[in-house]
Amino acid sequence: MSQDPWLQNYDASCRLAQEIAENIHERNRQQRTGGNPAKINMTLRASLQKLKQNISQLKEGLLRSSSSRRITQAEADRRQTLIDDLLSREKQLNATFKGEASGAEDKRSSLMSGGTSGAGANPWLINETEETKGLSSGEIKQQQQRIIDAQDAGLDALAAVISRQKMMGQEIGNELDEQNEIIDDLAHLVDKTDDRIRNETRRVKLIETKSASCGMWVVIVLLLVAIVTVAVWPV
Repeated sequence: MSQDPWLQNYDASCRLAQEIAENIHERNRQQRTGGNPAKINMTLRASLQKLKQNISQLKEGLLRSSSSRRITQAEADRRQTLIDDLLSREKQLNATFKGEASGAEDKRSSLMSGGTSGAGANPWLINETEETKGLSSGEIKQQQQRIIDAQDAGLDALAAVISRQKMMGQEIGNELDEQNEIIDDLAHLVDKTDDRIRNETRRVKLIETKSASCGMWVVIVLLLVAIVTVAVWPV
């Protein structure tokens, strides 16, 4: 499992700070023994500038991870504490390098010994939570990776639900289209049926008119027959 890039950058920054502390100690030793520390001073300036850039990158990386919620709030708080400690150590190293700090020898001893006071304290153990107490850095990273994996699984499940809802919406849309087509067909059939009813009504009226005319002629014919009969066969 690959290590978190942010943690890799933080570990590299801690190593750089330790290297700077060792170089400051070596520079002061050369000054005490009458040596020429010009070369090591140039190296220290470049290293301090690099450390400052690394801390800025750590801040930006933490902001991105926290904004995108790739890490938990507790992990974000822990990483912010690490950055604050690293900032304090960077300031102390700058002050020691420039010779502006009081008690320089005590601070150099603290930086070199990695004691429990000040910036030399182990940053992994500062404000440690109950969940991570007693765990190594590797175990903490594995724990954070498990949390990230669980969050990824939750996002995958949510994506699956959204996908199913989308498919259901598409199926409902297709059914509505089919129902609309059926309604259109029914409307067309109703219009045709209405036209046929009107045509048949006109035909029935025409037949009724013709039937009435035929009946009248039958009556007239019968009357004529009766008249002729009476005329031919007098009483």
